[in-house]
Amino acid sequence: MNKFYTSVFVFFVACATSYVNAQEAGDAKLGATKIAMCIGCHGIKGYQASFPEVYKVPKISGQTAAYIVSALTAYQKGDRKHPTMKSIAASLTAKDMADIAAYYESHGKDSAPAVPEKAADPSGKVAELVAKGACTSCHGANLNKPMVPGYPKIAGQYKDYVYVALKSYKIENQATWGRNNGVMGGIAKQFSLEELKELAAYVNQQQGDLQTVPQSKFR
Repeated sequence: MNKFYTSVFVFFVACATSYVNAQEAGDAKLGATKIAMCIGCHGIKGYQASFPEVYKVPKISGQTAAYIVSALTAYQKGDRKHPTMKSIAASLTAKDMADIAAYYESHGKDSAPAVPEKAADPSGKVAELVAKGACTSCHGANLNKPMVPGYPKIAGQYKDYVYVALKSYKIENQATWGRNNGVMGGIAKQFSLEELKELAAYVNQQQGDLQTVPQSKFR
């Protein structure tokens, strides 16, 4: 990373670590009683959202609890703009978020695949894009072990979701769409939309332990 991104990265490491240390303790068993609103999208393999465009909703079983809480908090505060997610997050207390996050962090662990220590080496132009974005500096050498509490695992995530997520960091001054994050905004704005698609495809091709585990509302 260049000096600017190194400074910003260090700042966000300190902020994220402080934030995670201050989080409510989550209870996975309690979380299991609070996920009815999550199952309808995240408990169906291949389920697609239609706003702001059609894409598969992200795999969240196996995701880090700190990231899930961070994401829900961002929707609640408006740093992430998405009408459905904002309304869901608005209904949750800090304890609810922590419990739901603890549940999904542990959910599906028994069926999770083994993960390599390092992501596959990208080739050609993609190698340049991954280096430019310094992806492993935040998400880990295998894109599955975040270096900072509150950052997500991304290896194997749906490529259309990754593309929409990356693109959302480039969006400004929209009432219902976009994400406000200093680090990711600075990174995403370096790339064209076509380059973001290439990055998303590379991330999707990596082996991770994120899953969409089918769940029924009638349990």
